[in-house]
Amino acid sequence: MRFRVGVIGLGKLGLPCAEVFARHHDVIGYDLVPRTSNNVRMAPTLQVALTGRDIVFVAVPTPHDPAYGGESPTAHLPPHDFDYSAVTSVVAEINRHAPAGQLVVLISTVLPGTIRRQIAPLLAKARLIYNPYLIAMGSIEWDVINPEMVIVGTHDGAQNGDAERLRSFYQTFVQCDRYAIGTFEEAECIKIFYNTFISMKIGFANMVQDVAERSGHIDADIVCNALKMADQRITGPRYLTPGMGDGGPCHPRDNIALRSLADRLQLGYDMFGTLIASREKQAQHLARLLVDVSEARKLPIVIFGKTYKPGVPYTDGSYSLLIASYISSAGASVSFADPGTGDEPDSAGPWVVLLAHDATVSYGTSASENTPLYQPIPPGSVVVDPWRKHPGSPGIEVIHYGNTRDRPGALSG
Repeated sequence: MRFRVGVIGLGKLGLPCAEVFARHHDVIGYDLVPRTSNNVRMAPTLQVALTGRDIVFVAVPTPHDPAYGGESPTAHLPPHDFDYSAVTSVVAEINRHAPAGQLVVLISTVLPGTIRRQIAPLLAKARLIYNPYLIAMGSIEWDVINPEMVIVGTHDGAQNGDAERLRSFYQTFVQCDRYAIGTFEEAECIKIFYNTFISMKIGFANMVQDVAERSGHIDADIVCNALKMADQRITGPRYLTPGMGDGGPCHPRDNIALRSLADRLQLGYDMFGTLIASREKQAQHLARLLVDVSEARKLPIVIFGKTYKPGVPYTDGSYSLLIASYISSAGASVSFADPGTGDEPDSAGPWVVLLAHDATVSYGTSASENTPLYQPIPPGSVVVDPWRKHPGSPGIEVIHYGNTRDRPGALSG
């Protein structure tokens, strides 16, 4: 069956999704900002994008205040929810122009309770499903086709006709038969707790790294690789490798937003604030090591990798920037090397280098001999590798951060 689909909001999430839809269905898109696509027709107005559509997807952003992005410390700031103004504005416009009974599917991230309280009342003419995606920047199209699950939220949690219609749509191209269907609130929870569970795993793994640095005689990979094998009581091996902290436009901000939910619901505790504070303290530990080595060797600090992960141009929630903020607070200078942002070191070297991006993804140290470092590292440099993959080279000292088995002592305070 070929569906007629409208996609409202063609930004980082909406346009790649619309491109996937368009391989199988008739798709028209609309955004306030002019967009171009070889496969998705662009509507001049919202009303045109709604006309004659079987399903209309809404993929507008729910941003945080810029101060809450995760690139700088936030644990000390008061709890803060997402900004829903773009969603509520678009939904209200859809209600004005959509034909009666239009099926509207919202995929934007929101906190539990938001759909029923703020969004559903604005769609008096339409039928609403909440359908958040489990995706990552840099792999959106693959994630849309190969999701871990499809999340569907309906008014009463029933697998009703609208939910079945959405399932029929996805079954034309999605390689997944796992559907989690619940109320609006249950779907909201599945999405945001999925993201924050990942943050928890990363923070936990990096705590093992901190313990290794402070205790000595520990390789954090030995510990976490053993935990990955415990698949009866510990869930899955992914995100259980010590390294850099969680980053990106979703996970840090979701934890930050959930702090406001814990406050509003008067839970009496704030696990999410603890996760954010742990993330920041772990970044501070790594920054302290870099500053100590820099001061001891009289070398400037260069972070290889400014974006929040390799292969994307985005610095939203960048853990590298968070570390850099602590370096700057300690009075040390820091620059970046990252082809994704065009950054190059401020000096010719030697340097204290932080290999922020995963060596198996970014560098030729373990992935491919044909994949160069972001910059050649001059002799006399000290490399701090939180992924413990750099094999070392003549004239360069390598500190495998998180592995103190053969190190006489950690330099962190």
